[in-house]
Amino acid sequence: MFAKLFNKSSPQAASHPRARVRQADLDPRVTVHYGIPSTASILALDRTQSLLAIGTLDGRIKVIGGDNIQELLTSPKPLPFKNLEFLQNQGFLASVSSENEIQVWDLEKRRIASSLQWECNITAFSVIYGANYMYIGSEYAIVSVLKYDVEDGKIKLLPYYITANFIDEAAGMSLPDQLSVVGVLHQPNAFGNRLLIAYENGLIILWDASEDRVVLVRGSKDLKVKEKTVTSSPKDTRNELSDATEESKQVEKEISSLCWVSDNGSILAVGYVDGDIMFWDLSTAASTKDQKSEESDNNVAKLQLSSGDRRLPVIVLHWSANRLHKHHRGQLFVYGGDEIGSQEVLTVLSLDWSSGIESLTCISRTDLTLNGSFADMALLPAAAAMESSDTLLFILTNQGQLQVYDKACLSPLMSQQQEKTAVPAVQYPMFIPTIEPYMTVAKLALVNTDKECSSALSKQILVGKINAEDTSTTGGTKWPLTGGVPSQLNDAESYHVERVYVAGYQDGSVRIWDATYPALSLICVLGSEVKAIRSTVASATVSAMDFCSVSLRLAVGDECGLVRLYKIIGGSDGTRLHFVTTTETEVHDLQQGKGPQCVAVFSILDSPICILQFANFGGRLAVGFECGRVAMLDISTLSVLFLTDSVSNSSSPVICLAMKSFSDTSSSLQSPEDSESKNLGDPGNGLTFIMTRNGHIVVIDSSSGNMISSWPMHSQKESTAVSMHLIEDGDVLCDVLSEKHSLEVSPRNEAKSDHAQTSADSASTQLDVEPDTSRETAYFAQRLLNVSVLLCCENTLQLCSLKSLLEGDGNSTQEVDLVKPCCWTTVFKKDGKDGGLIVFYQTGVFEIRSLPNLEVVGELSLMSILRWNFKTNMDKTICSSDHGQIILVNGCELAFLSLLSDENEFRIPESLPCLHDKVIAAATDVIASLSLNQKQQQVSVPGILGGIIKGLKAGKMEQSMDAAANHENYCQTLENLFSSPPFLKPSTAVKDDQKILELNIDDLVINEPVAPVAISSSSSFEKNKNEKKDKGTEKARLFEGATSDTKPKMRTAEEIKAKYRDTGDVAAAAAHARDKLAERQEKLEKLSQNSEELRSGAEDFASMAKELAKRMENRKWWHI
Repeated sequence: MFAKLFNKSSPQAASHPRARVRQADLDPRVTVHYGIPSTASILALDRTQSLLAIGTLDGRIKVIGGDNIQELLTSPKPLPFKNLEFLQNQGFLASVSSENEIQVWDLEKRRIASSLQWECNITAFSVIYGANYMYIGSEYAIVSVLKYDVEDGKIKLLPYYITANFIDEAAGMSLPDQLSVVGVLHQPNAFGNRLLIAYENGLIILWDASEDRVVLVRGSKDLKVKEKTVTSSPKDTRNELSDATEESKQVEKEISSLCWVSDNGSILAVGYVDGDIMFWDLSTAASTKDQKSEESDNNVAKLQLSSGDRRLPVIVLHWSANRLHKHHRGQLFVYGGDEIGSQEVLTVLSLDWSSGIESLTCISRTDLTLNGSFADMALLPAAAAMESSDTLLFILTNQGQLQVYDKACLSPLMSQQQEKTAVPAVQYPMFIPTIEPYMTVAKLALVNTDKECSSALSKQILVGKINAEDTSTTGGTKWPLTGGVPSQLNDAESYHVERVYVAGYQDGSVRIWDATYPALSLICVLGSEVKAIRSTVASATVSAMDFCSVSLRLAVGDECGLVRLYKIIGGSDGTRLHFVTTTETEVHDLQQGKGPQCVAVFSILDSPICILQFANFGGRLAVGFECGRVAMLDISTLSVLFLTDSVSNSSSPVICLAMKSFSDTSSSLQSPEDSESKNLGDPGNGLTFIMTRNGHIVVIDSSSGNMISSWPMHSQKESTAVSMHLIEDGDVLCDVLSEKHSLEVSPRNEAKSDHAQTSADSASTQLDVEPDTSRETAYFAQRLLNVSVLLCCENTLQLCSLKSLLEGDGNSTQEVDLVKPCCWTTVFKKDGKDGGLIVFYQTGVFEIRSLPNLEVVGELSLMSILRWNFKTNMDKTICSSDHGQIILVNGCELAFLSLLSDENEFRIPESLPCLHDKVIAAATDVIASLSLNQKQQQVSVPGILGGIIKGLKAGKMEQSMDAAANHENYCQTLENLFSSPPFLKPSTAVKDDQKILELNIDDLVINEPVAPVAISSSSSFEKNKNEKKDKGTEKARLFEGATSDTKPKMRTAEEIKAKYRDTGDVAAAAAHARDKLAERQEKLEKLSQNSEELRSGAEDFASMAKELAKRMENRKWWHI
């Protein structure tokens, strides 16, 4: 009956269909990212800013701070990172890729600031602490210096370098050119002058850049070694130390790791490929100017973690000093060195050498069992730990697992007690859990902009944030990092919630976040159990959800057929809970407290729920079951309106529901009797569209459940349906019809239509269709003329008119065959209208198509933008908004994608958290100066500033930065050291305060020959010097006995004239002046002639220099 009403009116055909979305409208980017990638492989810490950077094997860098501040940086090439280091407290991060590309990232702008491709293999890399200078060690035994120029935004290669032939004489051996530099460290407390270079063959050089010379050499030539083997007894945890002194073998030991174990740079720990750990005493480097390798048994000690012959290389060494014992005690963190085949552990050694390096003692040893294969580790001094050994240990294992050992975990390990207590590590808290618990369904929903509702929800969020703070902690330990500055928009007085992100989990719980800005904030966590409701399946998996933006109600369906209805804005009074079944309703009075409250639980069928859909401003809720049935719930009365039989013959699951009624159908048509007619917003007036997984489309009456139309999309072959979208824009239908106006319907479509009509007739016998030809129904049909239906299956896309769907003929106005199977689709708006379709394929590719012609305007792959591979059931947790925003989940990662260039909701700079705290950066010099003044004047700094000072002091564990008190002078010193090649620094012999020799043109003698001029000039200079000396002597004698009063004396006009007036006539004075001018003119002409001769000579010299340069270009640098 509905179909006949459409014959009265037909849409007017447009001239040409026009694409509403073009390629220029697309600008895909990642706006939000949570979680640690599974390919994480390397760590870096900014101790001052309290930031953690995690590099991956696919070219991504995850930066993590405090207050859930996270950012994902993506390199253009999906390559692993060999090195990753912060430019401490400067807002930049340096990385080296496996293809030797050096990149500097700007954390404030979230992009690559500069990059430099290195021509050879980089084997060592380090950043000078507190500066923007970097050391590069290569496979050709060369150490180079780079500088990142902040003003120019470029990486600059400085002229300073160190080659192997510079140290041949000092090392007492000839180093090959093909010798890799395996480590370059800036020596602490050296004010930038000294750097330590470690070569692959075990040679260690301490180089002084200010004097361009080798200060100290260490290697396998050192004679005697004190060896200590540290093992653990199988019966208890006591450590046994066996000492042995042996002659060092003249065998090159390959270095695999190294670190400073003293803040003053006097002790160096070196790990070797054979499993040995050597402690080198470099304190003698300052004693003599020409220091050579000394044959002493007091400058090195050897430590072994296992007595076996075959041991693992010592891959990682990190040192944590105990500041209570004047740098002679601390903990050494070691990965490797154990016997091959032993359990993979991280070893913590408590060491002491108070009496000298020869008395090195291991107080205790503890092995930390790893949760997965080791990837990297980092140490961060805890706040207020400047005078103790409080340290945070970050351990990264495979699959992106990050464990943190805080003071509570490490204190038993670092104590001197023999017995140790195993304390579990703190796991990295997932702000948006995806694995534990496992996320099964998600939704991004808009919130009504009504000020009253939004304000109430905003107040609720403030309460929810306080109650949800414990979710960022694990085992009562808060996430230790505090870096970054949160977005200030959240704290604005006019702040209102605009979006929420809702996730359902396998354990039956639900979490809701405020997604108004990119930095999400947790609102609440809803448990799976409801008080007063007895259920044998309290923790059933959440399988479907829907959120009503108008009424702010949340519906949650699970695999056991239960539907929970929540009111997000709860009150403090008691709440009535309704338990509704098909036969009865129970009412319970509960005290649920503040926050979201469960108002009803519906138990209709035991079949899993596949889809939930609110309609009529939250007045109705449609429920689709896996058994193919549909239930309609009345939310206002909390009752069941109807329950259909299976809408398809095969009882295929219901995967999509859509409802349209008088009140929520957008149309410009108006009824003249609107004001007099009965309430058209009544939930009973409307249609419900149902799609099953096997591609069956059914339309029923929303008030009675009576079937109006039924149509199988594919009658000849089965096809899996994906989704259905109602497009409320008549222009789409008009545009498409204008294209096909002159085309006749093919025989295939006619046969298909006949079959569909037959199916509809047979289905109508299942559910009676009561004729309804009232005025309201006619008006309803008129308003639905502008609605078209987009049906999406795995292999096809069909755009149908609502008339065709109601008539059951299945005549599509636009049909597209897909070349590959898709698994998810969504429609987004452009300029307020349905403008495009996003198709997600099982290959991990997003395809953007424009309406109404469904033409492809762009593609985007998960691999290109997120470095993800497609995984099964990934489509279950994908959700989107009307503005081209997509949220995806992959393992432990969750990402927000923004596709449209004009979408600004997640791209406002002010809405993003800041990764670099400029206040901390600017205060560093001041705080460091205050801390130095504290040592000298014992001035106390109270309150927050004192806490900051403690944190900054704690941030200087591995490399002390006393020079940071005067950062500008420190950087200027580095600039002076590295701005010139070695051995070619500008001379500083000429002092700035020397007087400049001034010449008068009247004193120049030009007519004399060149050689005599030089002699006479010299003799004249000596003569003038002697004359000045004599004059000075005469002047001293003249003023003997005079007073020191040097005030000027007043003289009369007569005295001045007598002193300076020429006694000759005026004519003689004029003649004298003319002679003087003529003489000066001759001198100037001769000066010009001599200058021309000098210029000609300079040109000859320049040509000779160019010729020499051409010859030198053909020679290699090592032949020079």
